Amino acid sequence: MLRKGTTLLTAAATALLMTGAGVAGGVAAAAPPTTARTTTVTASPDIEAMISGMSLDEKIGQMTWTHVYGSSADDTSMAASNQARYGVNTPAEVVAKYNLGGVLYFAWSGNTNNPRQVAGLSNGLQQAAVGQDGTGIPLAVTIDQEGGLVARIGPPATVLPGNMALGATADAELARAQGEILGSEMRAMGINVDFAPVLDLNSNPDNPVIGIRSMGEDPALVSALGVAQIDGIQEHNVGAAAKHFPGHGDTSVDSHYGLPTVTYDRETLNQHLKPFKAAIDGGVDMVMTAHIIVEAIDAEMPGTLSHKVLTGLLRDELGFKGLVTTDALDMAAMAAEWPQEEIAVKAIQAGSDILLNSPDVDASFAGVRAAVESGELTESRLDESVRRILEWKVKRGVFAQPMADPNAVDTLVGSAENLATAKLISDRAVTLLRNEDKILPLASGSSVLMVGAGSAWPELAGPMLKEQGFAVTEDYEDGATPSAAYRARAVAAAGTVDAVVFASYNATGNAAQQQMVAELAATGTPVIVVATRNPYDISVFPGADAVLNSYGVKDVNFHGAVRAISGAVNPGGKLPVNIPEADGDGVLVPLGFGLHYDTATPAAVTFTDKPGQGQDAYTVPAVDGVAYHVDGKEVAAGTYRKPSGTVTVTAVRDKGYVFTEGAVTEWSHTFTTGLPKP
Repeated sequence: MLRKGTTLLTAAATALLMTGAGVAGGVAAAAPPTTARTTTVTASPDIEAMISGMSLDEKIGQMTWTHVYGSSADDTSMAASNQARYGVNTPAEVVAKYNLGGVLYFAWSGNTNNPRQVAGLSNGLQQAAVGQDGTGIPLAVTIDQEGGLVARIGPPATVLPGNMALGATADAELARAQGEILGSEMRAMGINVDFAPVLDLNSNPDNPVIGIRSMGEDPALVSALGVAQIDGIQEHNVGAAAKHFPGHGDTSVDSHYGLPTVTYDRETLNQHLKPFKAAIDGGVDMVMTAHIIVEAIDAEMPGTLSHKVLTGLLRDELGFKGLVTTDALDMAAMAAEWPQEEIAVKAIQAGSDILLNSPDVDASFAGVRAAVESGELTESRLDESVRRILEWKVKRGVFAQPMADPNAVDTLVGSAENLATAKLISDRAVTLLRNEDKILPLASGSSVLMVGAGSAWPELAGPMLKEQGFAVTEDYEDGATPSAAYRARAVAAAGTVDAVVFASYNATGNAAQQQMVAELAATGTPVIVVATRNPYDISVFPGADAVLNSYGVKDVNFHGAVRAISGAVNPGGKLPVNIPEADGDGVLVPLGFGLHYDTATPAAVTFTDKPGQGQDAYTVPAVDGVAYHVDGKEVAAGTYRKPSGTVTVTAVRDKGYVFTEGAVTEWSHTFTTGLPKP
C-alpha cells in the first residue's frame, strides 16, 4: 500500500469506502446509501509527488495488472488457486501484496457470476487498494468484454452479436451504440477498462484466434466502426483498448498456444495499421500488443517485446501517447519462449506500460528489480509508465469515483433498451449468401426439421422457429462432428418436412458436417444452412439451397437468422470479408456481397357499398409479389359482388417476397345493405 504522498480521493469517495461498500466474509456487503455516491468532483492528486514517494516495488506494482481468484474481495473458496499463484488466500490479499495497479476479471477465476456480484467484487477490491485511510491508489478494474465470442459476463448483462456481425451491418451508429452498451454496463459493475475493440483485419480465413472477433478485413470499414465503438465505450469513462497491435488478423497460429509470424511486406502491414491509426487519432486510451512476429518491422522479436514495434512504430511513427499494455503474458507465445523475469524487462524496454496477467508475478517483480539494480532499466523509465497510468486514472475518474453503485446495477445492466439494440444489430447483420429458387423466406406454416452440429447450438434456433409459426421437428447431438447415426436420422426425417435448417460451425474444416449437408440435399428437400461461426462455410456446401451467416452461436445471433428465414426481416447484411473457393484458388463470394428478398407493398382492397342499390362489391388489385386470400383461398384480381355480410381480404406474400415494413395486409368490411327489396 502506498504510504507516502498526498491524499488521493475526494472526501465523498473516501466516505463511501468507509461505509463498507466492499465485501466481508466472501459475501457482498449491503449497499451504502446512494447519497454517498453523489460526488462529481474530479480528484486531482499531485502525481509527481506520488511518484517520488513510491518505492521501486510500488512502481512495479502499479504497472502490474493481473487476475485474482474469487467472487468477492475476501472470498476464500479459491484460496488454493491464489496460494499457488500468489502465495496468499484472497483477492484482496493479492491486491495488497503487490500494490497492484489493476486487476483482470475472468469467468474461470470466479469473478463474473452475475452483475451484482461483479459490482461487489469491484468495490471490495477498490477498498483493498485505497485502504482504510483512503490514501492508496484505486485500481484499474479490467475485462475482455468484446461482445460476441469473447464476453466474460453473460446474462443478465447484454449479450451482443459480436464484432463481425457489427461489421456486416456497416453501420457506425450501431457500432457506437454497441460501445455505449459495453461502457455503461461495465462502469455500472465497477469496471473501468474494457479490452476492446478488436481492430485486427481478419484477412486470413484460417485464422484460429480472431475470426468473428474482427469486424472484417476492409481497413476503412474496421476503422470507421472501431472509432465509433471506442467513442461509445469511453463516453462512459471506461478506457477502451485497440487490439492486437500491429495486427493479428493474418495469422494461422493462435498466440495462446504458439508464436505466430506474419511475413507480409510493409505495404500490406500498412493496411493492417489503418484501424489502429484511426483509433489513435480518435483518442483511444490504450493499445494492446500482439504476441506475433511482424517481419516487416522486427524479424526477431514479437511485437510485445519489440522496441521497433512499440516505440519505433507505435509511439514515434503513429504518434500514440496513451497507455500500452501487453496482451496476457501467460499465453504460450510468451511463456513458452522466455522466462517471466526476462519477459517483464523486455516488455518495458520495448515500450509497454502494463504487464498484463503474468503467470509468475513474483518472477516479474524480481526481473524488473534486478534490471533496475544492474542499470539495464532505469527507474525513470518506470516513472514514465507509472505517470501515464496515474494520469489515465485521473482522466477516467478512477480517483474521483472508484466505486460502483450496486443499487444501480439492475437498472443499467441488461436494460430493455440495450437488449433491443443487440437484437437490432442481429437483424441488420444476418447475411444471405445463397437463395436458390427463392426458397427463402419460407412460407408461413411450413414444416421444418432443425438439426446441425452440436457446437453450433442448433437447439437455440428450434424454439425460435416455432415462435415464427413453423411446425418444427427437432433432433440434436452434442459435438462438432455429426455421427453416422445422427446423419441417418436426419436424412430419414427430411422426407417428412418442407425444409431442413442445418446450423453449421466452421464446416470448412469438418468433413462430417459437409457430408451431412450433402446427404440432406440428396433427399430433394430444400436445405437451409445457418453458418454460425466463421463466415466461410458456404464454400463447402454446394448442395445447400440457401446459406445465411449469423456470425455467432448465441441466442441473439439466431434471432436475426430465424427472422430472416421467416421473412420477419429482410436480410441486409453485407459480407465484411472475402470468402475464398474451397480449394483456396480465387474468391467465391466477395467482400460486400449480400442478397436480399424482393419487396412488395400490398395495394388496398376497395369496397363499394351503396345501400339499396344492389351494387355492393369489393375490388382486389393486381400487385407483383402479393396474393390476396378470402376465406383462406386465393382470389384473382378483379371485382366481386357481395350482396350482404362481412368480407375479409388478406394479403399473402408470394414466394421470395417480403412486405415493406409497416405494410397493411388485411382489409375487412361489413356491407350495410344487400340487394333491394322487391
